[in-house]
Amino acid sequence: MFVPAHKPAWADKAIASGADCVVVDLEDSVPQALKAEARATARETLARLRAQHPDVGLFVRPNALDTKQAGADLEAVVCPELDGLFTPKIKDATDVLRWETLIDWFEVRSGASELKMIVPVEMVDAITNCFEIAGASPRVGAMIGPTSEHADIARAVGFRQSREGSETLYLRSRILLACRQYGLHALTALWEDLGDLDGLRQFADYGLQLGFRGMIAIHPSHVPVINEVFTPSDEEIAYYEALVATVDAAVARGDGAVRFRGQHVDLAHADKARDWLAHTRLVRGAGGSAG
Repeated sequence: MFVPAHKPAWADKAIASGADCVVVDLEDSVPQALKAEARATARETLARLRAQHPDVGLFVRPNALDTKQAGADLEAVVCPELDGLFTPKIKDATDVLRWETLIDWFEVRSGASELKMIVPVEMVDAITNCFEIAGASPRVGAMIGPTSEHADIARAVGFRQSREGSETLYLRSRILLACRQYGLHALTALWEDLGDLDGLRQFADYGLQLGFRGMIAIHPSHVPVINEVFTPSDEEIAYYEALVATVDAAVARGDGAVRFRGQHVDLAHADKARDWLAHTRLVRGAGGSAG
């Protein structure tokens, strides 16, 4: 969940809502006149949150490279308490490497280590180059499929967002496949209507159907809905455990395929179920949420 860097109390609200990760924002939500003050506040917030909530992911969104403020941002916030950076306005693999070079430098200076990058897809160039971006650096740990009613990607592409989000299906699908090819965490982007929780639930579920495994949020009321959608249920777990057990028993009898609850299943179905269960153990073990 995003919180403006100059409003540290909002970070506490984000964690109280059940967010797995807090992104302290130095970019779009901070007025230009408050940027320098926000950097110092962000550093204090990171230290406080890490001490109080050691298992919550802590990221910072710095200003874009072409603003000439990214270096000052990283100098202020890269620290041992930080998990990574939400790196904006990336267009291609060269931009990834520019960020990587800055991160390398400030890691050494600050004592931080193994910082990851979450890459939002906000530019048309990034959609075109998403596969090379995904594979450009081992620091890239996640990418975000682009959806937005009013923000950068909507302006860049020119679409009009619908309730179901079908206009961004192709855009998100490219990012999802890039994530799958390079083993990255695939996130779908935000739902901007703060009061429409039913719409949020439908949108999040559509992202889950496509293959995304989490979602970003901008309001605490959205986090419980997102967590509910992306957290595997007890019924789903029981189903896939029974499927694996059924196929294993069939293999022990010398059969490669078997009938399971009215469906044909075989070794491929069991392999998919095992992968799903492995993901589920990570999600449920991390506090039962996947936002």
